[in-house]
Amino acid sequence: MSNIVVFGAGGTAGSRITDEAVNRGHRVTAAVRRPEATSYLSSSVRTVTGDATSERSVRQLAEDADVLVVAIGGGERELWPDAARTLVDTLRGLPDPPRVIHVGGGATLLTPKGTPYLDEPDFPEEYRDSAEGQAAALDIYRSADGVTWTYVSPPPLEFHPGERTGHYRTGTDHPVTDAQGRSVLTYEDLAVAILDEIENPQFRNARFTAAY
Repeated sequence: MSNIVVFGAGGTAGSRITDEAVNRGHRVTAAVRRPEATSYLSSSVRTVTGDATSERSVRQLAEDADVLVVAIGGGERELWPDAARTLVDTLRGLPDPPRVIHVGGGATLLTPKGTPYLDEPDFPEEYRDSAEGQAAALDIYRSADGVTWTYVSPPPLEFHPGERTGHYRTGTDHPVTDAQGRSVLTYEDLAVAILDEIENPQFRNARFTAAY
């Protein structure tokens, strides 16, 4: 059993990660900006006000945690690098810092040409700010020392709520594709992949992706 803090536990990804962790018997703290708006989370979840971009908040929540999951969203471009920078700078000063699992973007995965999907000429402009923010966060983790982190990228296109199958395949910097060349995953199975990684680490200080 691990003590897991989920920043952004009220969101689409965070709520599913929280549910998966609870169902596996872990102790879960939901760190959200508005605890009163997360009554739909399991009653076994400890819900607190938390902010991944606040050094004070990160330090307090890291005290008894084994893992800090960052599943935040809905902000401007700087939200994700600010969170990554705060986590790295705060945790590296602790004697026994928890591991960080950052739920990132799929736009940083590489095309067959070896360039990020973010750099494709037809990349949707409405997603550019969040994609660039997540790319900046990945760069921060990759240059960090004194912190154990894992950055998780969902598929770049076909990623949506759906069924929990418990099955997936993993990769590193290129999307995992099926026989038709599609890379597809549900939020529910991303949560499965993340909890599997927490329980049986395979990608320390690295990025991984998952799909069917």
